[in-house]
Amino acid sequence: VQLQASGGGLVQAGGSLRLSCAASKRTSTNNAMAWFRQAPGKEREFVASISWNGGSPTYAESVKGRFTITRDNAKSAMNLQMNSLEPEDTAVYYCASGRRPYFSGYSRDVAYWGQGTLVTVSS
Repeated sequence: VQLQASGGGLVQAGGSLRLSCAASKRTSTNNAMAWFRQAPGKEREFVASISWNGGSPTYAESVKGRFTITRDNAKSAMNLQMNSLEPEDTAVYYCASGRRPYFSGYSRDVAYWGQGTLVTVSS
């Protein structure tokens, strides 16, 4: 499975961005998918996940209420709508495909990583 993330860019605080992740094979539709991010000088952290059938969206506390994760299995795609962006959201965002239909929130459950897309939020 290859994952291609896109949609990053530079935005002012309070603005919005929509990240997309395209999977190369439909086998990813059997497993959960997730977004992680890594800010400069920090460890990679969990952002959001969604189960194989589009249910059970789960969010990190820091993004809850501002970010929305969705997926379209017919297109082997996943999206992350990010609203009310804050400078603290600045990071490289990575999409990931899990090992199981539901995701634990831990990177050890990631089977495949996509390349990152940079999100920069200016104050």
